Amino acid sequence: MVFKHFRVVCVVRELTLLLTFGAAMALISSRSMTTLAVALFVLCAYQVYALIKYVERTNHDLSRFFQSIIYEDHTQSFRDQGLGPSFSELRAVLADVTEVLRRTRAEKEGHSQYLQTIVQHVGIGLLVFRPDGEVELINNAAKRLLRVPWLKTITALKAVSEDLVETLYRLPAKEQAFVKIEDEKESILLYLSATEFKLHGREYKLVSFQNIHRELEEKEMEAWQKLIRVITHEIMNSITPISTLASTINGLIKEPAAEGDPTEGAEIKRDIKLAAQTIEKRSQGLLHFVDAFRSLTLVPKPKPQIFVLRDALDRVGRLMTAHMAEQNVRFSIEVDPASLELEADPEMIEQVLINLLLNARQAVEGRPGAEIRVRGFLNERGRVIVQIIDNGPGIPAENIEKVFIPFFSTKSGGSGIGLSLSRQIMRLHRGTIHVHSEPGVQTIFSLTF
Repeated sequence: MVFKHFRVVCVVRELTLLLTFGAAMALISSRSMTTLAVALFVLCAYQVYALIKYVERTNHDLSRFFQSIIYEDHTQSFRDQGLGPSFSELRAVLADVTEVLRRTRAEKEGHSQYLQTIVQHVGIGLLVFRPDGEVELINNAAKRLLRVPWLKTITALKAVSEDLVETLYRLPAKEQAFVKIEDEKESILLYLSATEFKLHGREYKLVSFQNIHRELEEKEMEAWQKLIRVITHEIMNSITPISTLASTINGLIKEPAAEGDPTEGAEIKRDIKLAAQTIEKRSQGLLHFVDAFRSLTLVPKPKPQIFVLRDALDRVGRLMTAHMAEQNVRFSIEVDPASLELEADPEMIEQVLINLLLNARQAVEGRPGAEIRVRGFLNERGRVIVQIIDNGPGIPAENIEKVFIPFFSTKSGGSGIGLSLSRQIMRLHRGTIHVHSEPGVQTIFSLTF
């Protein structure tokens, strides 16, 4: 057991070396057995080499330990090689430190994976990039909003919106901005918020994205509904008694006397009757106007159910076919895939489709080669889209943002209720309605569910 201690082994090795060297020197001095003396010198050299390697084992262990730290290789092991208690303690400490580093690394990787999972699944779009535009991180929400499968540089977003790229570069830290991205399928309004930070001496900018288009539409609709409730309440309070009073006056006044009646009051009665009739007619007109206003606030709650989209479109198509044929309008319905299903209130959605198709029919009226198409499909985000496309004169750019305002109409005699009501129905379905128009080419109304 004594030879298992480092000091004893070193003393024995040194004594053996001295004895071997002494024997070699004795043989050389006696000039006898020269060959054996040379062999002993060679043995001395080997013993010196072996002693050095034996002593340097600890240095090798320390070297491996520090290299494992540098290269984050925590698989190294330090076994007790029987060099004595002090060396056993050293190797035990090295093994403990290595295990602590291994656990620390595992925890660090776990936290990193945890944060990556949160970043990728959070509903707000996140984008991190350097001042030169190189993207370091983009989460799934940002990919969905920007409709890109991956992103290497900010410049690549020019295909989506040049205004967005310019805003990303110039947006200062702790500032906000709005960017509207619009195409023929939908319109989104992005709310951007930026912050800057440094990591390992490098500068980065973090920008968050939120699509607030739907929220703004909801707030706008709520504002209109509140205004309509106030207006209709006040108008009804004022008009109802006027209408009632006019009707009462009209009923109390007798028919004017027969021709030749000398009664002077006959002409006065006739004038009063005409005035009362005018008041009553105008009051009734105002009441109908108020009822139209009320329709925007009395939309029933949807009763959603799952149905095949093609079946609903065919039902609407059968209703509209006769109208289309009268004006020589080519009418077609296309759904891809044919089995595409939708969860919504079919009656309310059919009403929206009828409103849009009637508008499209009026838009193409009298145009040569008039055509109206209905398309149903899934967009890049897996959402159901229904489009009504016509090749009418289109909507002027200055009216695009106004067509959904209650009582705004570009048609003579139009009520301006249909599109507002359609948007209200889509909002109740947590969907959106969007219009894209190229004057003289086509107009596309898109329903996104």
